[in-house]
Amino acid sequence: MKLTNIKSTKRAKGMTLLELTVVILVLLSLISILFIGARAWKRGSDKAGCIMNIRNVQQAVRSYQNMNAANVGDSLASSDITGSGNFLETPPACPGAGTYTYGSTIPAVGTLYMTCSLATSESHVPSSFAGW
Repeated sequence: MKLTNIKSTKRAKGMTLLELTVVILVLLSLISILFIGARAWKRGSDKAGCIMNIRNVQQAVRSYQNMNAANVGDSLASSDITGSGNFLETPPACPGAGTYTYGSTIPAVGTLYMTCSLATSESHVPSSFAGW
C-alpha cells in the first residue's frame, strides 16, 4: 500500500481580503488620531500667538506712556502706537481669526488696552496680566 501526502496543496502567497481590510482600518484610525492632534496643536498655537500680540501691544502702550510722559486715563488711539516709525510696525492680527478691540485711553497697570473677541470662547487672554 502506497501512502500519499495530503498536505501537498500549496497556499497562495499574499494577503486575504480580510487582512487587507484590517490593515486599512488600522491606518485610517492612526490618520484620524493624527488629525485630531494636529487640530489641538493648531488651536494651542493660535492661543499663544494671540496672547503674545496682546502682550506686545501692552508693552507698546507702556512705552508710549513713558516716552510721552502720559498719565493713566489720557487719550490714546491705536494709531499712536502702530504704524511706520511707531512702537509696532503693523497692527496685530489674531491668528485664530478673531478681532481685536482697542481701548481709547491709557489703562492702569493690570488692565489690558487690547482684547480679543475669542477671549471668552477659546481663552485668548493671558492667565495673569497683573503687572502689565
